Amino acid sequence: MSGPAKLPVSVRAMLSLYGLAWCLAQSGLRRNKRLQEGWDNRTLSAGTPPKADIWMQAASGGEAYLAWELLRRLPDFLSPDFKSDGRKPTVLVTTFTSQGMGVLQKAREDLAGSVELLPAWFPFDVPSRMDRALAAVAPKALVLLETELWPGLMAACRKQQVPALVLNGRITGKSLGGYRRMPGFWRALGPQRILAVSDDDAGRFAKLFPDARTGVMRNIKFDRLSFEPAPQRQDLAALLPPDAPFIVLGSVRKQEEKEVLALIQGLQKRRPDAVIGLFPRHMERVDAWSKLLCGAGIPLTRRSANEPVQPGAVLLWDAFGELGAAFGLARACFLGGSLADLGGQNFLEPLAHGIVPVIGPSWSNFAWVGEEIFDTGLVRQAKDWQGVLGVLCELLQRAPERQAVQLAAEAYAKSRRGGAEAACQAVAEYLICG
Repeated sequence: MSGPAKLPVSVRAMLSLYGLAWCLAQSGLRRNKRLQEGWDNRTLSAGTPPKADIWMQAASGGEAYLAWELLRRLPDFLSPDFKSDGRKPTVLVTTFTSQGMGVLQKAREDLAGSVELLPAWFPFDVPSRMDRALAAVAPKALVLLETELWPGLMAACRKQQVPALVLNGRITGKSLGGYRRMPGFWRALGPQRILAVSDDDAGRFAKLFPDARTGVMRNIKFDRLSFEPAPQRQDLAALLPPDAPFIVLGSVRKQEEKEVLALIQGLQKRRPDAVIGLFPRHMERVDAWSKLLCGAGIPLTRRSANEPVQPGAVLLWDAFGELGAAFGLARACFLGGSLADLGGQNFLEPLAHGIVPVIGPSWSNFAWVGEEIFDTGLVRQAKDWQGVLGVLCELLQRAPERQAVQLAAEAYAKSRRGGAEAACQAVAEYLICG
């Protein structure tokens, strides 16, 4: 940056109101169980974050994995001058959730030989606190992964002449509409550089931040995709009748339960020989599902009972972490969050097990995968639950060969990798210049 940016009076006034809102909300936030962990760090009561070459913000677990992949490759892009003193790059990576913190702790151990990763809680975005935090870290650049547009932090970057980069950027049309209600405010705080995951995302960012240097990169998520299936769980296989087709309905959300119940009833009529594995996205919906199924006269067994089930029954999953293993036993699967307007859930994991996933019309959270995936037949999409029912029954009748699905999925991902390298090049430029 050529000199300190002077924020317009109107922007400073809005930042003051924004900071006041944070302060007024703090007592309520204090009662939030998910925010109690790391509270003193979030409020800077325990002091400011440590000094680092780069500050990277990764909202939660998904973004933390992106940070891990980026930092794993970063040493290969450092200049000889940076490496000459034998110092490892120091990167502060902040996150808002315990899931993100868990990923970062693992990443720190994995990267210890090449990068000094400093996991920390993201401070509440009170502008005055962000001024303190950024001054203490004194990074050569701030990296915001995906859509982490925090006004307090971005304003601090403007004041302290710290370049801000948005990497692996994505922004929906709906989100853009919200931001553009205050175009002058966001333009004044805008980042210096943006690398978005698609031409459409780049175009939307350019409308919001016309002064930024905006380009396109491949999504780092493709660099992380692995299509190596986990070993089959024999303990789960023992719960299923040996000759009954197993259908997984995974990551089902509350807003689509009515449609999924109708889907289950349709499957029972058309394939009474099948067993349906029902995986609510949130465990607190297990009891609600139990009541729904019993009220509809559908036989069910809870996974925690660890009892074999009969054809025609629903196996209601009330155990964490077994969806992937269930895909390895399934003949067909549906992924939720897609019948209601929720953006979808991860429909790529079944491909590692050679299963073609079926989804509903909503998949905006995974638009980065590309519409071409539907053309390949690797993912099947239907417009409603009746369509999902038809496709599931079709796949039960003529399921593709598992190994062929795995190989095709790997080829699709391989042709789209390279995002991590582009992100590393962008970050390394600031380490070189610094």
